[in-house]
Amino acid sequence: MAQEITPELANLVLDAQPFSKLVQARVTVFEPRRAVLEVDVRDDLLQQNGFLHGGVLSYAADNALTFAGGSVLGASVLTSGFSIEYLRPGKGVLLSARAHVLESTRRRAVCRCDLVMIDSEGTERLVAAAQGTITLVG
Repeated sequence: MAQEITPELANLVLDAQPFSKLVQARVTVFEPRRAVLEVDVRDDLLQQNGFLHGGVLSYAADNALTFAGGSVLGASVLTSGFSIEYLRPGKGVLLSARAHVLESTRRRAVCRCDLVMIDSEGTERLVAAAQGTITLVG
């Protein structure tokens, strides 16, 4: 059975990552088979056309996938690979990376992540989708 990780511990793990601190990401949902990571959109996270930078979207997907996988595998996990499809430009005030486990074994979890931008009125729009494999290490 996987080691239990609380939402509080999930945020401590996230806070231990310097890049996560830089983008000011937070885990807002952490439960078995599911994790949500959020990032407030700031000007320094945008690309030259005013959209959320693709690197921020990829970062959020990678971490949300890993937290979802870790919810079933335990804390000692790494992303062994993931792919992302950018569907439309990221415009809004909040990025919500919503990941869930599709299938898992004792050592690996295949996860999916929907990357949703939320505007100031609360309207949500899917901007990217990612899928990855999370692997137990050690």
